[in-house]
Amino acid sequence: MSNFALYVVGFLIVIAGLAYGAYLVGIPPVWIGVGAVVLAGIGIVTGVSRTRHRELPPDEDTRRTRRYIVED
Repeated sequence: MSNFALYVVGFLIVIAGLAYGAYLVGIPPVWIGVGAVVLAGIGIVTGVSRTRHRELPPDEDTRRTRRYIVED
């Protein structure tokens, strides 16, 4: 399972727990749904930003070998 999928599954469990707690407190279901949708959007955005592969700069050795390649 990828890191992103694991992050989303965990976030969905948190959303479900918060929604159930809100239901027990007596918050109207419409507002529980709105909160769940907003939290799901936040979860997707943070999941993508935390699990994306960042582009690393090339090593110093790689830059040196590219400079000195001689073509025939």
